Amino acid sequence: QVQLVESGGGLVQPGGSLRLSCAASGNVRSINTMGWYRQAPGKQRELVATMTWGGTTEYGDSVQGRFTISRNNAKYTVDLQMNDLKPEDTASYVCHAEGFATILQYWGQGTQVTVSS
Repeated sequence: QVQLVESGGGLVQPGGSLRLSCAASGNVRSINTMGWYRQAPGKQRELVATMTWGGTTEYGDSVQGRFTISRNNAKYTVDLQMNDLKPEDTASYVCHAEGFATILQYWGQGTQVTVSS
């Protein structure tokens, strides 16, 4: 099994920046893709950004150009740099990992990001 622990969430003003981090532990060598999803009450879970072990990235349309994902394969960590934050970005941001065998799916507990003045 894999455990994912997020950090870095908090309250930020519109237009501000925040950096989230996620650290994986356990059977980490099983992991291919790592990334972030977000979910707000009453809304569906939404892709934020993901990156494969080989470096291929995917971003949700609503964050393209504002958020940047990065990862350290040796440390099994993934970060999300969030710039020009908007109130619509307010959500619980959840770290996700998928194994090379795609039946393996792992989720963190989430870290809250609130964008408000």
